[in-house]
Amino acid sequence: MGTRMTLQDIAPLSLPGMESGMPLVIAGPCSAESEQQTLDAARALKAIGVKVFRAGVWKPRTMPGGFEGMGDQALGWLQKVKRETGMMVATEVATVDHVRAALDAGIDILWMGARTSANPFAMQDIADVLHGHEELIVLVKNPVNPDLDLWLGALQRIHNAGITRLGAVHRGFSSAGEHMYRNDPQWHIPFELRRLAPGMTILCDPSHIGGKREFVGPLSQSALDMGFDGLMIESHCNPDQALSDSAQQVTPSVLKDVLEHLVVRSGAPFDDELVLLRQQIDDCDHELLAVLARRMSVAREIGRFKRANNLRVVQPARYQDMIKARIEEGDHLGLSEDFTQRVMQAIHEESVRQQLEL
Repeated sequence: MGTRMTLQDIAPLSLPGMESGMPLVIAGPCSAESEQQTLDAARALKAIGVKVFRAGVWKPRTMPGGFEGMGDQALGWLQKVKRETGMMVATEVATVDHVRAALDAGIDILWMGARTSANPFAMQDIADVLHGHEELIVLVKNPVNPDLDLWLGALQRIHNAGITRLGAVHRGFSSAGEHMYRNDPQWHIPFELRRLAPGMTILCDPSHIGGKREFVGPLSQSALDMGFDGLMIESHCNPDQALSDSAQQVTPSVLKDVLEHLVVRSGAPFDDELVLLRQQIDDCDHELLAVLARRMSVAREIGRFKRANNLRVVQPARYQDMIKARIEEGDHLGLSEDFTQRVMQAIHEESVRQQLEL
């Protein structure tokens, strides 16, 4: 029995569009909604130089009752895209039935979404079906929660099935409450994946990280600056009318502009410890701002309660108790008394301001 290969043995993918060190671009609508919509998107994307087309066929949503994809019939539309345009085609699979149907349809690239990669049982079932399909390209998105081992385990299960044309897609991590981005990037996690699997192709999905089309360009540039090997971007000819994820999709013409303005820099930022540390600082700052926004939301609710019950906005006893408790907590966490007091005073002043403006 031979020695089982590890993720450190994975070689970079070589796909159309990656010639001369250019980043890979996989683009297409979130969902294949109709044959015409799918073909229109593919033709428009081919015209701007995209060589790998993506479209969701099965789209189980968080809540039932929404658009859940067109199912197996949409595979025929992807086959037509492949025949007419010569583009490679990719779609997401989440069950063994999806995998079998996609293999029968000759789909070039399969990817596992965040919900699937978070489920080791589902990943193992899919891996079992992939045995004997070594020519296939498989991408695995990060799990919904920021668990590097879960991501590594999902990738290793596919690799153990004999799939060597394997890559990862960073699409950010789900988090509760209001945040700048739809999914928290936590860039240090794909950095660590790169360290553990240095040869693996790692793509960034700015559409799902940002959640809004205006973030696609800046996030794409950030990803290339950090050494990602390419991008997976959602593009729809009429995104405002899209049946899923309309806010984060860009038109092919906007995507053309984004791609033309991207700068591919030399060097290997994934190996730069300072870049990694700075990204961790950015992640912390995003979390701080999201927590502060949530705190102010609670403060406004308190303000409404005080107004309804004819209570003063500022209550000195409560304020003094709060400051004392936070200073003690900060001390346990290694923060100086002066720093904690100044931070909490500033937060309290903003809370009072928001309550007074109700």
